[in-house]
Amino acid sequence: MTRTSRRLLLAGTFGSALMAQVDTAREVRLPRKLRLALAGFDGHPEEILRVLPQLPDVELVAVAGEGSDPGALANGLKNRYAATARRYETLAQLLAAEQLDVVAICNHNGRRTAAILACAARKLNVIAEKPLALHRADLDAVYAAVKRSGIHLGMLLPMRFEPPYLAIRRIVESGAIGDVLQMDAQKSYQLGARPAWQTHAATYGSTILWIAIHSIDLMLWVSGRRFTEAASLQSHVGFPEAGDMQNVTATLFRLDNGGSATLHMDYLRPAAASGHGDDRLRVSGSRGIVEYQESTGVTLMTEKSDPEIVRDLPRRQSVFLDFLQGVYQGAKPALSWPEIVRANEATLAAHTAAEQHRFVAIPQG
Repeated sequence: MTRTSRRLLLAGTFGSALMAQVDTAREVRLPRKLRLALAGFDGHPEEILRVLPQLPDVELVAVAGEGSDPGALANGLKNRYAATARRYETLAQLLAAEQLDVVAICNHNGRRTAAILACAARKLNVIAEKPLALHRADLDAVYAAVKRSGIHLGMLLPMRFEPPYLAIRRIVESGAIGDVLQMDAQKSYQLGARPAWQTHAATYGSTILWIAIHSIDLMLWVSGRRFTEAASLQSHVGFPEAGDMQNVTATLFRLDNGGSATLHMDYLRPAAASGHGDDRLRVSGSRGIVEYQESTGVTLMTEKSDPEIVRDLPRRQSVFLDFLQGVYQGAKPALSWPEIVRANEATLAAHTAAEQHRFVAIPQG
């Protein structure tokens, strides 16, 4: 990498802060001991479990199966922290028996809102799997409960903490590609054997609700822009074993500056492919383009430089550590509550647009 491009990557107000943020390999001390519970083992429980060795002030005291897929539950209980925690069948049983500070909610989508509301009623801080809700009324109920109880509610959106996307964010903030005018994102996954809850609309919701929120959050975050409206298509084509799960989706967003963003997702990645998923992000600006895909890494092209591979990537960070440090150390979180709200609003609008076959305005509050 040239000296110029290295300076570019370290430029901007966010650059030095990123490099100074916590490394996921070191111990993190908190102001006091915290009692943690884990409800469910679907989605991303590893985002909680993998950092517990770094957190001597956090004790996983209890876990609840909470209707999780049996395979996911059995695998999760192999973790040494989960294996030694007290075990309950449901979150309700756990909450009735334990004194807690934080609850990590990783149950299936259909139970998420009720679990969040139950914790908020007890004024327990929560970090939850995504999405927060499958329906408008439920999402509004979550917002109201957070406001009424005063709890902190985080969400497991780990992709923005991964090195390639941290690098893209830093490049965009440096001004290297100018004003963001167009974005394109992809999520392509192998179908594989799906847990039963993902094959029913009542417990799954939709593919847009389940996985689009990752890319939606990334596009909003790296660009610094807002989405103002959405139009979507999502379908289930073939593969009867997937039940209600949509395996083909496409969404178009309008940016607040008149630009556009697209997101296409599928469960069509062949089983013979080298990995489960193929996530991509391309951000195009008035002076250049930065993009990421696993096969080529982060690449940058501007009006002043030839295309190059960006090799100076920030360290991987942790969504759970970010949440804890924001709540208990007063640090500015990399994933804030307003950003969580924006991601959920844009995702629900995209889902509604697919259901109603129309453009749907995205609230800007």
